[in-house]
Amino acid sequence: MDRSLQVFLTVAKTLNFSRAAEELHLTQPGVSLHIQSLEKHYKTKLLDRTNKYVRLTPAGEILFQQGQEIMNQYARTKRLIDDLTQSAQGHLAIGASFTFGEYILPGIISGFWERYPNITPAITIENTRDIGERVVQGELDVGIVEGELHHGDLVIHPIATDELVLILPVDHRLAGQKEINLAEVSNEHWILREKGSGTRSAADQMFKHHGLTPGSVMEFGSNQVIKESVETGLGISIISRWAIQKELTLGAFSQLRIREYPIMRHFYSLTHASSFHTKAMDLFLIYLRKLLHTDLPQRDL
Repeated sequence: MDRSLQVFLTVAKTLNFSRAAEELHLTQPGVSLHIQSLEKHYKTKLLDRTNKYVRLTPAGEILFQQGQEIMNQYARTKRLIDDLTQSAQGHLAIGASFTFGEYILPGIISGFWERYPNITPAITIENTRDIGERVVQGELDVGIVEGELHHGDLVIHPIATDELVLILPVDHRLAGQKEINLAEVSNEHWILREKGSGTRSAADQMFKHHGLTPGSVMEFGSNQVIKESVETGLGISIISRWAIQKELTLGAFSQLRIREYPIMRHFYSLTHASSFHTKAMDLFLIYLRKLLHTDLPQRDL
């Protein structure tokens, strides 16, 4: 059944029998036999197949969603059992939101891997909301995000402090100042992260706090694109100080704070509330917290 489920999930992802057979190192008739075995077991059709397409039936959609969770649990269970008799080793799935993942995590992973060479990290970088969902679904062992999440299946632990600052083109009329009122720039063209990111949530909260709305907004899903856009004069933005150290050294744009409203936030580690921790997970979390010198309390949300 395990092998047949694996075959079905591969077909469901590719929607192509020949491609699935190639990935699984099986013949197409062999793939078909596994699908037929599952359909016989569940007494229903899982795939609609013609010469032109392969589609999931409603029952197939259910098995696809549930089957992914089952396979994730199989993999996690194997790692946990292996941990009982072996030293820390194997795969460690880490997810991080963009700011932490792009500007802080690489250095952490480098040091961690040097200390624990038998642990192989696999890194996923997405926005805060998506990382949280992947931890809940069991696709990631550990998540690190810059926005707060509220989910009963997550254990959330603050690990570091971050500050968001306003960045302007170097030739902007307010460049060079240390602080300004938000009203002085609220009507300008803003370049912000997409909805669902922690940085965007902080920006929206900032405008709400002041009772203002941005003049216009352009959304990008990349901190790097936002920085380059500000540097070329396309608009202004708020961004993590962690993300602009190199550009500040080079004088690429001007940085300042919003008066009477410092935008402080925390980075958080995420783990699944009901999951056992592998040795690799525990070692990484201990290393992470020691490295970032946090003494903030843990919270279950």
